[in-house]
Amino acid sequence: MSRRLFVALLSFGMALVSHATTPVLVIHGGAGVIKRDMTPAKEKAVRAAMTKALEAGYAQLKAGKPAIDAVTTSIAVLEDDSNFNAGKGSVFTHDGKNELDAAVMDGESLRAGSVAGVHRVKNPILLARAVMDHSPHVMLVGDGAEAFAKEQGIVLVDPSYFRTEERWQQWQKVLKDDAEKHARAGSDPTHHFGTVGAVALDKEGHLAAGTSTGGMVDKRWGRVGDSPIIGAGTYANAQCAVSGTGWGEFYMRTVAAHEICMRVSMLEEPVQRAAAEVINQEIPSMGGSGGAIALDTNGNIAIPFNTDGMYRGWIGADGIAHVALYDDEPDPSNHPPASATSSADASTNN
Repeated sequence: MSRRLFVALLSFGMALVSHATTPVLVIHGGAGVIKRDMTPAKEKAVRAAMTKALEAGYAQLKAGKPAIDAVTTSIAVLEDDSNFNAGKGSVFTHDGKNELDAAVMDGESLRAGSVAGVHRVKNPILLARAVMDHSPHVMLVGDGAEAFAKEQGIVLVDPSYFRTEERWQQWQKVLKDDAEKHARAGSDPTHHFGTVGAVALDKEGHLAAGTSTGGMVDKRWGRVGDSPIIGAGTYANAQCAVSGTGWGEFYMRTVAAHEICMRVSMLEEPVQRAAAEVINQEIPSMGGSGGAIALDTNGNIAIPFNTDGMYRGWIGADGIAHVALYDDEPDPSNHPPASATSSADASTNN
């Protein structure tokens, strides 16, 4: 090999390395009424779970794995933690059951997988990934989704696995409260309902998004919210990835996640502006509330929310896990406090 050819190849290799994308991971554990009166033990547990999820997902990115692997890994960690309304610890329906929903989307290929209304799937996010990877469909529901899970070797559990005493007492309180009080919101406005989600950017510059939830407490008639609806609570394309957490009906009516990404990819709006306008303007103008995490292909992060707080965490260029819970804690969005963007303070429901 000539010296000139060697130098050319070396330069080409260095160029490839220099253009490698710095991985970024952002997660959420739900928005809502989050007061500083939670016990120190509870706050410590939530922060620890968020950190664990971040570190597990980011390890995938550092190893060169695709963004979708980081997303599913982080969310599965949160599904296994009863502090969140996803997987173990999901809220109860009006009939006293747990109905779980989840979705994932790969931004580069636009492939997606989604499940809704499952009762025995330990990690719905893994089943959503299996739908994307191993079926010709995008969304499976109920018994059919669980039959597919069994075929795919996804772990199934007895429905009692999802029950926690905290969620049970929460549901009992709702049942005892005045029906009219809950007819509109369908939930206890003094609680936070911890839907989980993640968005990631991998070394190849590809994006992915995912969301998992136990839905709305005391929901009826097989109601499904925005989390498993591609474009509503979960969406990713080549330029943008979004996972929402909020009053699901409004996220569906605004097609919130897709709207944010279209603003980024088609209108070339900065992701912070695009996310803030949808989450803190469009949705509250209709009477809804909530938050979202959004990420663009340059690694810019947006975390808008219009409630008292939002469980959120991120690992950016510094490679360090950051976690914030309350509205006055800083995050990469540099958004104003909730009171400056919306008066909505009702608990959010996915």
